[in-house]
Amino acid sequence: MPKQVNIKLDDEFYELLRIKSENTNKSVQAAAREMLLDMLAKYQDKLPDNKGKFTFIDLFAGIGGMRIAFEQQKGVCVFSSEWDEYAKKTYFANFGVLPQGDITQIAADDVPNHDILVAGFPCQPFSIAGVSKKNSLGKATGFQDKTQGTLFFDVCRIIEAKRPKAFLLENVKNLKSHDKGNTWRVIQESLEQLDYKIFVQVIDGQGFVPQHRERIFIVGFDKKRYMGDDIQFNFNLKKPDKAPVLSDILDQEVPDKYTLTDKLWEYLQNYAKKHKAKGNGFGYGMPDLNGVTRTLSARYYKDGSEILIKQPNNKNPRRLTPRECARLQGYPESFKIPVSDTRAYKQFGNSVVVPLVTAIAQNIVATVEQLDNL
Repeated sequence: MPKQVNIKLDDEFYELLRIKSENTNKSVQAAAREMLLDMLAKYQDKLPDNKGKFTFIDLFAGIGGMRIAFEQQKGVCVFSSEWDEYAKKTYFANFGVLPQGDITQIAADDVPNHDILVAGFPCQPFSIAGVSKKNSLGKATGFQDKTQGTLFFDVCRIIEAKRPKAFLLENVKNLKSHDKGNTWRVIQESLEQLDYKIFVQVIDGQGFVPQHRERIFIVGFDKKRYMGDDIQFNFNLKKPDKAPVLSDILDQEVPDKYTLTDKLWEYLQNYAKKHKAKGNGFGYGMPDLNGVTRTLSARYYKDGSEILIKQPNNKNPRRLTPRECARLQGYPESFKIPVSDTRAYKQFGNSVVVPLVTAIAQNIVATVEQLDNL
């Protein structure tokens, strides 16, 4: 249950808060809460114990999927940043750390030195769904999107200032083809101009989790620190001996609230028939329990149409539960979900496949160790 705190401010301080409120188009209360949370985030110790094998920072941290992956390699996270208040809540519940807020407002000097930079920078300006939605609304995409597309350059700003040994960036598969390849050209040139040797691969989460989920991963190593262009790295990832299937992540008993209503189920069936008649592939997805699902998206909370679970006795299909979504992304059972179902669906839909990133992290850390030994 949220607690309320009453604070008295002198006139001059209240005036500063009012200006902040106007500049951010938020209420005075919301502006005060945001500033207080940022202050609390900065108050935390940035170096918890520093007893790990290496240090890393977690930018655009979301709910911490990338953090889990690098902590499993015995890394210590010394800084995290995330702007979404609900994602911050989930992050804090699981790591005891409140990420700092808007990265554009954080000076590079305020970011601790670190060995590895990790960033899942926002994908909406580059994703197929995100681009289609923004085009329909007449909005800019890619680097022309001033609110999200340019956040990549904040990653570059911190890399240039702190020169980590290595970095891992993650984004949607469509990143390389967006704007006829111009977006990717700018990203590649920007990273190479920083004197990093980069390695890029689109990898499917299938095999690590029972989900078809392709994402692009960009790994870089500091050429100034190491061997220049002779640096070697590969994405040969070790997958589980037995590929997981959908039934592995399902609960045996699920509350009725996750079953589709008659009205929604009828709508989805009619929608699928309409598009099938036009020769389109749009429609709901009801995967084989011994197979894999479509990609879980942040819009899953709306109708669950991309992944529906068939139920016995002619009962309407159901959505996945938030816990099942967590498993579908490879989160451990101990991962806490302190937010509403709607928020949880958005968070897991925007997240990474944790065991896939863990395998990449393992290769990155091993490569850094080899380069350090040279």
